[in-house]
Amino acid sequence: MARASNKIIAFINFLSFLLSLWILRQGIWLADRGTTDCEQFLQWPVIGLGAFVMVLSVAGFVGACFRVSWALSLYLVILLSITLLLLTGFIVFALTVTAKDGGKSVEGRGYEDYTLGDYSKWLQDQVEKRSNWNRIKSCIQDAHVCRSLAEDEINDVAEQFYKTHLSPIQSGCCKPPTLCKFKYINATMWEKNHGPIHTDPDCKTWSNMQDELCYDCKSCKAGVVTNLKSDWHKLAIFAITITVALIAIYSTGCSACINNKREKEFEYGVYRMAKLGYLFDLV
Repeated sequence: MARASNKIIAFINFLSFLLSLWILRQGIWLADRGTTDCEQFLQWPVIGLGAFVMVLSVAGFVGACFRVSWALSLYLVILLSITLLLLTGFIVFALTVTAKDGGKSVEGRGYEDYTLGDYSKWLQDQVEKRSNWNRIKSCIQDAHVCRSLAEDEINDVAEQFYKTHLSPIQSGCCKPPTLCKFKYINATMWEKNHGPIHTDPDCKTWSNMQDELCYDCKSCKAGVVTNLKSDWHKLAIFAITITVALIAIYSTGCSACINNKREKEFEYGVYRMAKLGYLFDLV
């Protein structure tokens, strides 16, 4: 089992090294081909992740395959840190911060409206930051979320649109809030009332300009947070699975590390015995 643990760790890190090459390739592709703010924002985190996985994989592979104890020890320390970070940090944080739900049903509508104030203060602060929101807004625009909604023929009639199920981002960013009571023209064009406009600031922010719409509305930010909430819950479940796998890998790595030390002690013992035998021969 001792030797098997070294082979298992070496094999796992060989696979993770191949994974790091793929991640780096994606990052380099974004750096070379990325033309939008969204793509340019993503390139460095992707490249950084690829480089980190590569270094970790090399340390684990060299330590396990070539019996380099310091490299394997470094690998285990980093692995333990990642495990603790996932277990006590991200998982607890993701489940706690995203506990609240901001979706509200609208009578006679197939979609929900979203209010930013219904979410945690921390999440509100993150999307309210202009630098953060500009990047997020760029990603939404690049994904043509609202354009695809406008091009869908099923939305040509108001009654059909009202029955349509919209994603949180489509509901928050591509149309004005229902309480504004604007007149429907098409999915992304609404006529404002000639009388007093509702006091909700989103009603004044709404624009029929297709590059503006409700992208700067609080409802749009709430829709993004709702998506994040759903994604983070999925990531939390994924992180729990990864944590269990990392614990198993860490245990196997510890066995490999102990095996390295035992083999070095054995080799040193054989060397000492051989040296003593040589001295006895001289006597």
